[in-house]
Amino acid sequence: MTHYVIGEAVTLEERLAEIGDRVAKLRLSRNITQADLAAEAGLAEKTVKRLEAGRNVSLETILRVLEVFNLGGALVQALPDPEVRPVERVRLGGRERRRASGSTQPSSKEDWEWGDE
Repeated sequence: MTHYVIGEAVTLEERLAEIGDRVAKLRLSRNITQADLAAEAGLAEKTVKRLEAGRNVSLETILRVLEVFNLGGALVQALPDPEVRPVERVRLGGRERRRASGSTQPSSKEDWEWGDE
């Protein structure tokens, strides 16, 4: 699966590898072994190795590791604040959106007949 980020195409596998590499470098810069990181995060050492190798791990695993580095809030901060939508607020008259509307497709009145429900 390819994700597009302004001017570059990045695969999910490349993102996982980048996250794993950064976690490994951060761990080493703080002189922490994989075993110590795993113990402090409440994970198996094998899980930390999978993360650092760029393998698929759970979001909970990533959050536990980030908490050990006191970076738990960094992931949340990476997501835009859903409360800040001035244009949409004006369009909705100050009301909050309560649900997502599905994609609307114009229906052809010519195709519909009584009894087609």
